[in-house]
Amino acid sequence: MQKPNLSLWQIVNMSIGFFGIQHGFEIQFARMSAIYEKLGAQPDQIPFLWLAAPMTGLIIQPIIGYMSDKTWIPGLKMRRRPYFFTGAILATIALCLMPGSSSLWMAAGLLWVLDASLNISMEPFRAFVADKQNTQQRPTGYACQSLMIGLGTITGNYIASINLNEKIPSLAVFGKDAAHLSFYVCAAIFLLAILYTVVTTPEYPPEDMEAFNQKSKNDPLTLPPLRRASRAEIGPESLAASPSRGEGSRSGLKQTLKTWAEETWNCYWQMPAVMKRLAVVQFFTWMGLFCMWMYYSVAVARYVFGATDPNSELYEQGIRWAAHTTMIKGIATPLFALCIPFIVRLIGRSYTHTLALALCGLGLFSLPFIKNPNLLYLPMIAAGIGWASIVAMPYIILVEHLPKNQYGIYMGIFNMFIVIPEICVSLGLGGFMVGLLQNNHAYVVAFGGVLILVAAAITPTLRRFEKQEALP
Repeated sequence: MQKPNLSLWQIVNMSIGFFGIQHGFEIQFARMSAIYEKLGAQPDQIPFLWLAAPMTGLIIQPIIGYMSDKTWIPGLKMRRRPYFFTGAILATIALCLMPGSSSLWMAAGLLWVLDASLNISMEPFRAFVADKQNTQQRPTGYACQSLMIGLGTITGNYIASINLNEKIPSLAVFGKDAAHLSFYVCAAIFLLAILYTVVTTPEYPPEDMEAFNQKSKNDPLTLPPLRRASRAEIGPESLAASPSRGEGSRSGLKQTLKTWAEETWNCYWQMPAVMKRLAVVQFFTWMGLFCMWMYYSVAVARYVFGATDPNSELYEQGIRWAAHTTMIKGIATPLFALCIPFIVRLIGRSYTHTLALALCGLGLFSLPFIKNPNLLYLPMIAAGIGWASIVAMPYIILVEHLPKNQYGIYMGIFNMFIVIPEICVSLGLGGFMVGLLQNNHAYVVAFGGVLILVAAAITPTLRRFEKQEALP
């Protein structure tokens, strides 16, 4: 099927959900390590407490990718959107409960729920763009997603960086501190943005409906096309000959899980060469980013502001300033995202990504040398440039090489190359911090910058996979 060009407003509508999802991530990045420290966590324990983020991605993303590939509700014209909405409901609940955590394990448990929900919402969004847009418009679609991610970063971190009780005195009637209110506001924005995309953006049916119907038949994990049964199909003879509902569901579930595992395994071993090379780039990139997310805010509070007590006002000022500078990162992200199509035309996709990663890595590496809070804008601008490319360019490079009927499952597998390095950081960084990095939060962020520079050095090797029409 030749997909028509979408209008700019249609592209924006389908991307606004990402604006909401980013609020769930940003309030988490701004506040989770601080919540852990206030509940008594030591620096070398923080990586393990963050394990929920990558582990839920490893488990949830391939399953949701598989299920969304097999889903189609004709009356509602829905394929990926039911997953957006379900994840948003669950994430909203977790965000509202998180700031009231009374113990480390309660906070860590809610982070598992939150990150599982974020993955349910986010994973199908990548395939959503590929479903809706033709080859020529996909760079614009992914760039618009980057734009919305940047805008979400700005507003999410602005909310985390201010005292809402001071800005809006009437909120004091609820008796909640600024941290609680920031979680509540981000939860509301997340839910409303997802609802907007769900309501305003219809989806195309699968391209080969006959094959789709055959594969989806009797599959209890998916939502195949619905139709009304005939009288003959529901007659007494048919009911008597049928297995019980429980037996049929158990048998169907077992077969579906087997089919999913086989298809995922086959896709893994048959992945295109470009995907294998991108996996290496992603591995180093996301290890570096995870170091930044876990430790940037507390590094600013402790090593730039000089706070020693996580319950002190000075520490809280540092956490808010970190969120403020991360907001500047959010401004850099959409500005660079708007430039991506033009830079790609000048130097190609792989060199564009190389440039962005190199700037990001150098920016993070500079953190231990910064003592003036105002200078923190520079590494965050560099990180914003890198982030704009990280959330767009690998997918633009990859999607042209994937079979159209398996976008979701391949995107799920590809996202495993994001979560596996994060798991490595969660499980290995604690001991590494005690030794080589001397339990220094700022050194961990700089180490993340080095990892991203390694990714930048590998990225130019992707140029040979770019299609001729994509080269400058």
